[in-house]
Amino acid sequence: MKAFVYRGPGLKSVEDRPKPKVQASGDAIVKIVKTTICGTDLHILKGDVATCAPGRILGHEGVGIIDSVGPGVTAFRAGDRVLISCISSCGKCEYCRRGMYSHCTTGGWILGNEIDGTQAEYVRIPHADTSLYPIPEGADEEALVMLSDILPTGFECGVLNGKVAPGSTVAIVGSGPIGLAALLTAQFYSPAEIIMIDLDDSRLGIARQFGATQTVNSANGKAAETVKALTGGRGVDTAIEAVGVPATFQLCETLIAPGGVIANIGVHGQKVELYLERLWSQNITITTRLVDTVTTPMLLKTVQSKKIDPTRLITHRFTLDQILDAYDTFERAAETQALKVIIAT
Repeated sequence: MKAFVYRGPGLKSVEDRPKPKVQASGDAIVKIVKTTICGTDLHILKGDVATCAPGRILGHEGVGIIDSVGPGVTAFRAGDRVLISCISSCGKCEYCRRGMYSHCTTGGWILGNEIDGTQAEYVRIPHADTSLYPIPEGADEEALVMLSDILPTGFECGVLNGKVAPGSTVAIVGSGPIGLAALLTAQFYSPAEIIMIDLDDSRLGIARQFGATQTVNSANGKAAETVKALTGGRGVDTAIEAVGVPATFQLCETLIAPGGVIANIGVHGQKVELYLERLWSQNITITTRLVDTVTTPMLLKTVQSKKIDPTRLITHRFTLDQILDAYDTFERAAETQALKVIIAT
């Protein structure tokens, strides 16, 4: 089969690989129909994710068709159309019993990280019964690809961790795909203000279409002053970091109001200064989280009922043979105006 392979920092290739086989009784082999590229994949290619070794097939998102299952799989059979969760969970260990699927002792975020992932024609899914979701009849499969990772990540790590509430003020730093996912799902809770901050006017324009009440271009270095002016000098109740670089986290530290929450989503590959001398007396909460995908069933219902439309995040479409072009487009998002790309096998 064809597969996209990480070969070390800055190195990538499309290779012929053997079709995966069932290795454990709970495994399923899934034929990929559609997958995508995540900002986390770009962090891997930079060398920011130490757990991902050279030679790994990347990708942790997608929809597909069950090709075969191990003898322990009871919820699925060959031919079923499924949504692949970016998090594999056994459902039985201590962390899974606490709803922390991302820390499953035999799973977690392993796809495209510790085991081969979804940017290939086939993928092996461990713990299939609790790591796959049946696709409802007539569902838009491109929309469901956004439910593998980006929508639950924006919702769980940003909106829920950030304690977004009716009437609150929210700033989302980073108007890329994950920031926009947080923007879409924050509106479940009717905040009074959602301020999107980015360097790219094009992405800020999209944010306004998606429901942002205010947008701020941070290129002039005065984003904090602008947000303070928009909030009567207070700052925001929730600041969501959706980029993963030191400057954006530090910006969140300057935006937050007393009693507020800084919710980190971004994948950080280097240390960030914590200005505790300013924050210690301000009753500030700082949250971190790897997505658990516990909200995927709920989000699936909101998509099916048309409460949100994640296909609005899709800007480009490619085939697996064109995946190097897809990565080039995604990496040059400022020029190509790419958000999410769909890759069909």
